[in-house]
Amino acid sequence: MGNVILIGFMGCGKTTVGLRLSYRLRKPVTDTDKEIEREEKRSIADIFASDGEEYFRRKETECLRKLIKSVRNHIVSVGGGLPMREVNRELLHELGQVFYLRAKAETIYERLQGDTTRPLLQCSDPQEKIRVLMEQRDQHYKDAADVIIQVDGKSFEQILNEIEALHHNRTIGRTN
Repeated sequence: MGNVILIGFMGCGKTTVGLRLSYRLRKPVTDTDKEIEREEKRSIADIFASDGEEYFRRKETECLRKLIKSVRNHIVSVGGGLPMREVNRELLHELGQVFYLRAKAETIYERLQGDTTRPLLQCSDPQEKIRVLMEQRDQHYKDAADVIIQVDGKSFEQILNEIEALHHNRTIGRTN
Protein backbone atom coordinates (compact mmCIF):
# COMPACT_ATOMS: atom_id res chain seq x y z
CA MET A 1 0.00 0.00 0.00
CA GLY A 2 2.79 2.45 0.85
CA ASN A 3 0.61 5.02 2.63
CA VAL A 4 2.23 7.17 5.33
CA ILE A 5 -0.30 8.18 7.98
CA LEU A 6 0.36 11.20 10.25
CA ILE A 7 -1.45 11.42 13.58
CA GLY A 8 -1.05 13.64 16.62
CA PHE A 9 -2.59 16.48 18.56
CA MET A 10 -3.72 19.64 16.78
CA GLY A 11 -0.76 21.92 16.15
CA CYS A 12 1.87 19.16 16.20
CA GLY A 13 2.73 19.77 12.53
CA LYS A 14 0.76 17.07 10.68
CA THR A 15 -0.37 19.34 7.85
CA THR A 16 3.01 20.98 7.26
CA VAL A 17 4.93 17.70 7.58
CA GLY A 18 2.40 16.06 5.27
CA LEU A 19 2.83 18.70 2.57
CA ARG A 20 6.62 18.68 2.77
CA LEU A 21 6.76 14.88 2.85
CA SER A 22 4.49 14.79 -0.18
CA TYR A 23 7.02 16.79 -2.19
CA ARG A 24 9.96 14.79 -0.91
CA LEU A 25 8.48 11.32 -1.49
CA ARG A 26 6.51 12.35 -4.58
CA LYS A 27 3.27 11.07 -3.09
CA PRO A 28 -0.06 12.90 -3.09
CA VAL A 29 -1.24 14.22 0.26
CA THR A 30 -4.73 13.73 1.67
CA ASP A 31 -6.04 15.49 4.77
CA THR A 32 -9.08 13.86 6.38
CA ASP A 33 -10.38 17.19 7.72
CA LYS A 34 -10.22 18.74 4.24
CA GLU A 35 -11.91 15.67 2.74
CA ILE A 36 -14.77 15.99 5.24
CA GLU A 37 -15.07 19.74 4.64
CA ARG A 38 -15.22 19.16 0.89
CA GLU A 39 -17.86 16.45 1.22
CA GLU A 40 -19.94 18.44 3.72
CA LYS A 41 -19.40 21.76 1.87
CA ARG A 42 -18.72 23.52 5.19
CA SER A 43 -15.93 24.04 7.71
CA ILE A 44 -15.12 21.77 10.64
CA ALA A 45 -16.14 24.62 12.97
CA ASP A 46 -19.54 24.81 11.23
CA ILE A 47 -19.99 21.04 11.45
CA PHE A 48 -19.23 21.11 15.19
CA ALA A 49 -21.56 24.07 15.73
CA SER A 50 -24.55 22.70 13.83
CA ASP A 51 -24.27 18.91 14.18
CA GLY A 52 -21.93 18.38 17.15
CA GLU A 53 -18.72 16.50 17.76
CA GLU A 54 -20.24 13.01 17.62
CA TYR A 55 -21.54 13.61 14.08
CA PHE A 56 -18.10 14.83 13.02
CA ARG A 57 -16.42 11.76 14.58
CA ARG A 58 -18.73 9.49 12.55
CA LYS A 59 -17.75 11.41 9.40
CA GLU A 60 -14.08 10.73 10.23
CA THR A 61 -14.73 6.98 10.38
CA GLU A 62 -16.59 7.10 7.05
CA CYS A 63 -13.70 9.04 5.54
CA LEU A 64 -11.15 6.42 6.66
CA ARG A 65 -13.24 3.61 5.17
CA LYS A 66 -13.36 5.45 1.83
CA LEU A 67 -9.61 6.12 1.88
CA ILE A 68 -8.80 2.44 2.52
CA LYS A 69 -10.62 1.61 -0.72
CA SER A 70 -9.24 4.48 -2.77
CA VAL A 71 -5.72 5.65 -1.85
CA ARG A 72 -2.36 4.00 -2.50
CA ASN A 73 1.04 5.59 -1.96
CA HIS A 74 -0.37 8.70 -0.29
CA ILE A 75 0.57 10.81 2.67
CA VAL A 76 -2.55 10.96 4.87
CA SER A 77 -2.86 13.55 7.63
CA VAL A 78 -5.72 13.00 10.07
CA GLY A 79 -7.56 15.22 12.51
CA GLY A 80 -6.28 15.28 16.09
CA GLY A 81 -9.31 13.51 17.55
CA LEU A 82 -9.65 10.81 14.90
CA PRO A 83 -7.56 8.15 16.74
CA MET A 84 -9.78 8.41 19.84
CA ARG A 85 -12.25 5.88 18.47
CA GLU A 86 -11.07 2.28 18.59
CA VAL A 87 -12.53 1.53 15.17
CA ASN A 88 -10.48 4.39 13.73
CA ARG A 89 -7.26 3.08 15.26
CA GLU A 90 -7.91 -0.27 13.56
CA LEU A 91 -8.73 1.43 10.26
CA LEU A 92 -5.54 3.54 10.44
CA HIS A 93 -3.45 0.38 10.55
CA GLU A 94 -5.32 -0.95 7.52
CA LEU A 95 -4.64 2.31 5.70
CA GLY A 96 -0.85 2.36 6.13
CA GLN A 97 2.15 2.95 8.37
CA VAL A 98 1.12 5.27 11.22
CA PHE A 99 3.48 7.96 12.54
CA TYR A 100 2.55 9.75 15.77
CA LEU A 101 4.01 13.28 15.76
CA ARG A 102 4.27 13.84 19.51
CA ALA A 103 4.75 17.28 21.05
CA LYS A 104 4.66 18.73 24.56
CA ALA A 105 1.59 20.70 25.68
CA GLU A 106 3.70 23.87 25.95
CA THR A 107 4.76 23.55 22.32
CA ILE A 108 1.16 23.08 21.19
CA TYR A 109 -0.08 26.07 23.20
CA GLU A 110 2.68 28.28 21.79
CA ARG A 111 1.79 27.24 18.22
CA LEU A 112 -1.99 27.62 18.62
CA GLN A 113 -2.24 30.83 20.64
CA GLY A 114 -4.85 33.02 19.02
CA ASP A 115 -6.01 30.34 16.53
CA THR A 116 -9.79 30.73 16.35
CA THR A 117 -10.30 27.89 13.86
CA ARG A 118 -10.01 25.13 16.50
CA PRO A 119 -13.50 24.49 17.97
CA LEU A 120 -12.21 22.55 20.98
CA LEU A 121 -9.98 25.45 22.06
CA GLN A 122 -12.69 28.11 22.12
CA CYS A 123 -12.84 28.26 25.91
CA SER A 124 -11.68 30.41 28.84
CA ASP A 125 -8.41 28.49 29.44
CA PRO A 126 -7.11 26.96 26.18
CA GLN A 127 -3.74 26.07 27.75
CA GLU A 128 -5.44 23.88 30.38
CA LYS A 129 -7.76 22.41 27.73
CA ILE A 130 -4.72 21.43 25.63
CA ARG A 131 -3.06 19.77 28.64
CA VAL A 132 -6.20 17.83 29.58
CA LEU A 133 -6.97 16.72 26.02
CA MET A 134 -3.38 15.64 25.42
CA GLU A 135 -3.41 13.53 28.59
CA GLN A 136 -6.67 11.90 27.45
CA ARG A 137 -5.42 11.25 23.94
CA ASP A 138 -1.77 10.25 24.35
CA GLN A 139 -2.36 6.54 25.01
CA HIS A 140 -4.80 6.33 22.10
CA TYR A 141 -2.21 7.93 19.82
CA LYS A 142 0.40 5.46 21.06
CA ASP A 143 -2.00 2.55 20.46
CA ALA A 144 -2.63 3.75 16.91
CA ALA A 145 1.03 4.39 16.07
CA ASP A 146 3.60 2.18 14.42
CA VAL A 147 6.24 4.85 15.09
CA ILE A 148 6.39 7.73 17.59
CA ILE A 149 8.39 10.80 16.59
CA GLN A 150 9.02 13.44 19.26
CA VAL A 151 8.84 16.74 17.36
CA ASP A 152 9.76 19.26 20.07
CA GLY A 153 12.91 21.19 19.19
CA LYS A 154 13.31 19.49 15.81
CA SER A 155 13.32 21.16 12.43
CA PHE A 156 10.92 19.98 9.77
CA GLU A 157 13.96 18.63 7.91
CA GLN A 158 14.88 16.40 10.87
CA ILE A 159 11.31 15.13 11.20
CA LEU A 160 11.09 14.40 7.47
CA ASN A 161 14.41 12.55 7.55
CA GLU A 162 13.18 10.33 10.40
CA ILE A 163 9.90 9.50 8.68
CA GLU A 164 11.55 8.85 5.35
CA ALA A 165 14.17 6.52 6.84
CA LEU A 166 11.65 4.57 8.90
CA HIS A 167 9.12 4.35 6.07
CA HIS A 168 11.80 3.30 3.58
CA ASN A 169 13.06 0.56 5.90
CA ARG A 170 9.55 -0.82 6.33
CA THR A 171 8.73 -0.89 2.62
CA ILE A 172 11.91 -2.64 1.46
CA GLY A 173 11.03 -6.12 0.30
CA ARG A 174 7.26 -5.63 0.54
CA THR A 175 5.20 -6.76 -2.38
CA ASN A 176 1.94 -4.85 -1.87
